[in-house]
Amino acid sequence: MSELNADRRSRPLFRNGPGAPSREEVFANSQHIRITPDFEPFVQPDDMFSRGFWDKKFANRLTMRFFRSFVKPKERERDEDGFTQQDFAVRNGPWVVTEMFAEMHKAKDRRDGFTDDFTPHLPPSVEPVDMGMPHEAARRIKKVARLYGSDLVGITAYDPRWTYRSKFSARSLSCKPVDLPEGLTGVIVLGKAMDYDVIRMSPSATASTGPATGYAEDATTLLGLAQYIRSLGYIAIATQNDTNLAIPYAIQAGLGEYGRNGLCITREYGPRVRFGRILTNMPLAFDPPVSFGVEKTCRICRRCANNCPPQAIDHGEPSTYRFNRSNIRGVKKWTTDGEKCFKFWVSRGTDCANCIRTCPYNKDYRRFWPKIMRRLLATPLRRLALTIDDRLRLHDQIKPSSWWRSENGRYDVLERARDHPFAPDLKAQQDRVKDIRDAQANPAEQNSAHAD
Repeated sequence: MSELNADRRSRPLFRNGPGAPSREEVFANSQHIRITPDFEPFVQPDDMFSRGFWDKKFANRLTMRFFRSFVKPKERERDEDGFTQQDFAVRNGPWVVTEMFAEMHKAKDRRDGFTDDFTPHLPPSVEPVDMGMPHEAARRIKKVARLYGSDLVGITAYDPRWTYRSKFSARSLSCKPVDLPEGLTGVIVLGKAMDYDVIRMSPSATASTGPATGYAEDATTLLGLAQYIRSLGYIAIATQNDTNLAIPYAIQAGLGEYGRNGLCITREYGPRVRFGRILTNMPLAFDPPVSFGVEKTCRICRRCANNCPPQAIDHGEPSTYRFNRSNIRGVKKWTTDGEKCFKFWVSRGTDCANCIRTCPYNKDYRRFWPKIMRRLLATPLRRLALTIDDRLRLHDQIKPSSWWRSENGRYDVLERARDHPFAPDLKAQQDRVKDIRDAQANPAEQNSAHAD
């Protein structure tokens, strides 16, 4: 712990220039999200998965069992729908891909895709090819990305604010530097959609197959596209859960809007997307941010917050409040309590996607009615649209056992979800927890937990 704090004190905020604005700065044309003068870049040791290794509040036997369960299907199996050995086995299948990359360079204190960017395999040494005009180069990059399996592709400028100030070493339980080359100019953001029906089983081990498959497929696409770019003579650094923050880049690259659940909500799949990034110096045309009514919908919708089992999603308005050290400092936005979220995951033995499952934008847009609903959510009729969507019950949790049996896409409901309206009782309960936490925090923790 002392090593982590020492590194945070000594390391400069940015290698590539200033980051915190002198006054509030609008983020990606958002109506409500702002970067404030108190902004500081995030340090990876403060994310909940890192804290599960070094923070005494979370580094315990139950957490270790949670981590082990991703390679040992019987570690947390039990006689509960969605948590049998079969359910953990189907979840763990795709994780072998990402775990393989994470273990490949472990002797060098690297966990590719988790704490470190993917190590290039036999990178070619060639002179840069003339790609023509930036818009033509961007068109080709997007075509190849889709060829390799990406569902969404956006391109934005490299922004050092989203680069981690330091990375986490799982071996030494300390900070290590983020080593990036000079000259990076752009970020290619790849989105991989997760299966709609699988996510509807959340929270269960079966539903966790959605993120597992997303990560595995995203990893192979990232590696292929990065090698394609290197073969043209340009820098390509493939990143997944490492090096930088995914959500800001996805929004800046025009792939979606920021939602109450803290995720990028896309037009094509809602929040049901995993994002990878490739940092490059290839001259590329950048995509503008998009707006299709998400922020306005999130102002009146509480589906994700109402259905969060540990009540980790804020019921209030965007603010700079930080629940704990796992929140970034100096960004006015909707913020989630990572500690509560992680504790729930550990207690259940698998991750949870209720904030994705219950989102009104989480739909199968190959069908006609979801397209109409999405259009209504972009209009002043959005409150009526949410009421209609509540009655359709597509946000209810389906039984994993019925998913295993079904051959026609019809499933039984395991648990009825709460609807979209604001729940004063849940908001009051969350405010009381905030007040108690703030009152009990020592001065140093209070300074860390409040940005305003």
